[in-house]
Amino acid sequence: MNMNFSNEEKESLIYDVRLSSVGPGRVTGSDVFHNPGGLDLAMKLHYLKVVYLFDSEAMQGLTITEIKDSFVTIFNYYFIICGRFRRSESGRPFIKCNDSGARTIETKCTKTLDEWLAMKDWSSYKLLFSQQIIGPELSFSPPILLQVTQFKCGGISLGLSWAHVLGDPLSASNFINLWGQTLNNLSLKIPFNIPRSAPTSLKPGLEKDPVTVKRVNPIGDHWILADSKKMDTFSFHITSSQMNNLQAQIWSPNDEQVPPFESLCAIIWRCIARVREGSEPTTVTICRPDPNGRGNDIIGNDQLICKVEAGNECSIVDTNLKILARMLVDQGIDERNQIEEVVEKDHGVTDFFVYGANLTFLDLEDVNVYDLKLKGQKPRFVYYTLQGVGDEGVVLVLPWSKDPSINNIDGKFVTIILPEDEMVKLKSELMMNGVMFEGVYY
Repeated sequence: MNMNFSNEEKESLIYDVRLSSVGPGRVTGSDVFHNPGGLDLAMKLHYLKVVYLFDSEAMQGLTITEIKDSFVTIFNYYFIICGRFRRSESGRPFIKCNDSGARTIETKCTKTLDEWLAMKDWSSYKLLFSQQIIGPELSFSPPILLQVTQFKCGGISLGLSWAHVLGDPLSASNFINLWGQTLNNLSLKIPFNIPRSAPTSLKPGLEKDPVTVKRVNPIGDHWILADSKKMDTFSFHITSSQMNNLQAQIWSPNDEQVPPFESLCAIIWRCIARVREGSEPTTVTICRPDPNGRGNDIIGNDQLICKVEAGNECSIVDTNLKILARMLVDQGIDERNQIEEVVEKDHGVTDFFVYGANLTFLDLEDVNVYDLKLKGQKPRFVYYTLQGVGDEGVVLVLPWSKDPSINNIDGKFVTIILPEDEMVKLKSELMMNGVMFEGVYY
């Protein structure tokens, strides 16, 4: 059941809004500063938004006060994210670890959880997380915000708004999953976050910006990408059997198949190329967790940021899907070092963005999306989206829950963020190519 609501009707779904703050249980101390690296600063105009939806069983014997109090423990380890941004004399942003805390929002919903899930209206999900961004007053802007919404049936949602400058999706996921362990009274076996010192001067930077980032006019202390086009978002679920059918359309039985992520992205890439006739995206970016990890840092941006260039002479629309899929697997060039260099060349002052600089595919399949548990219960559904996306757009690919006790179907969940004027045609292309079906998208 797809339902479309007016803005007034959507706003009326959420009521009884209360604000507060939660900080670490121990004092960090004075003059403790964390200096984001070049990769972190390249992501500062982006925000990760995550919603976890839980049945009422997960709340048995659990109160909102206990949920808020449990963040005190996890913030002892993640005290950096409870700080506030400042600027050095050179203008470079850094975090003063002053235990100012995270903003917490308590709300109630007029719907039951089942009614909410049945609405299948993605735009309503923004009611379950904060829209606040960093700035225009840095010293008053929390880098993370947490929203707890109680549904009429006793179920809840936990909405996380995470400033990407803090860390990549794996950082955010690990944080919230570890918080779940503290709520379940499990001991944490992680180091306390160690603030980074100011970076030393690098060798002279690149002459040319890497293609995976785009610089923008100075945005000052209001950290959000200015929209040159109105962006739209929609989501849909692909079952495993549907994914198998898509794979079979691309690969013959004798072929060595590439992973489903690249096959799916190849199809979506070609569909978007058809939508953008005359201006095909011949260069795309793939972002995914680094399998080698980030060492001892428990937050930070260390995901792979790889460019894949088909070449201007290549017609994406006319290229065989096998070739596009293998290109996504074999020809990605990681540009993290170059991004670091170009940001540090200007001492971290120049403003860049990554998501939507090219058409970007964000692989979230290894981000432990469904590992958060409340009272031993996994979420019914997890929704990811991004705020601050460039005109070229982003495709997010998440796993669907593999727990048969939650859903009797599995597969993948896809969220696409593109300019609004491209959406109707793209949905038609995706349906014609068997990627999605009428009535399955939000």
